[in-house]
Amino acid sequence: MLLVLLMSLLCCVPAAKACLQCDRSIRLLHEDFVLSAPSVNDQIEIQKICDYAYVTYRETSQGRKGVIGLCPNKCGLLKRRVMDCFSCRYQIYVCPSPSGQQNCGDYPVQAEEGGQAVLNCFLPWHRILLEKTEYHYSWAPGVPGTKKLNESDFKALVVTDDSSVVLNQLHVAEQGTYRCSLQGRNGTVFYRVTFLLTVAPVPEPTLRPVFTLPSPPHGDNYSTFHPEELLVPLIAMVTAMSLAAIIGLTVVLGMMMSQRRATEEPRRRTERKNTPNTV
Repeated sequence: MLLVLLMSLLCCVPAAKACLQCDRSIRLLHEDFVLSAPSVNDQIEIQKICDYAYVTYRETSQGRKGVIGLCPNKCGLLKRRVMDCFSCRYQIYVCPSPSGQQNCGDYPVQAEEGGQAVLNCFLPWHRILLEKTEYHYSWAPGVPGTKKLNESDFKALVVTDDSSVVLNQLHVAEQGTYRCSLQGRNGTVFYRVTFLLTVAPVPEPTLRPVFTLPSPPHGDNYSTFHPEELLVPLIAMVTAMSLAAIIGLTVVLGMMMSQRRATEEPRRRTERKNTPNTV
């Protein structure tokens, strides 16, 4: 029963944040727990259990090289400040990648022309890195996966404190292999991930079919009607009719003037005869 109570007490302590043999508050808590036993014999038994718990915890910390703390990085390199359970002092501890490398995989990203793509290489353990870090983005143009890329194929895009970048108004020419690396100010690479971006072109609009009239059968006297071919004869005909009208009107007016002079000449002669001469 006492062992169950002690284990329940240990479970309530955030053991991942401190070493039992180094945390004074935990030692005081255990001493109070021992003194709370109803008899001396019970106190001795609880003390034995506590001592055994300390021994077990110390052996566990030795198996972890004296460090009690989490290494949440499944890939990449993590440097953090943790408690050394041998010296009960904080020190810098390196959590190497279980895979032994900083490259954390390739991720395909698909987008359409004119759309956008969001590239984000953040992982929660980036927050506990001891050093001041920056995200470096670069890219190699071309269809992803079509050729083996070298370091010289990548062009720098941006260096930022933000873990993500947004690519707007994408063009097909912007597809390629994008790479994000988390680096320290001294150039140490802690984490790297690759995005394989493909941009699908927008489909062209469907054009309506243009219907053309069939050619006339060979040997038939058919001709294709062209309105512009009638324009010149029409203008010539209108001009000729206008000239004819002008000439006709001129002739009619001349005849009318001749008739008028013919009728007025006898009247003038009569008037001259009947007029007396004056001396």
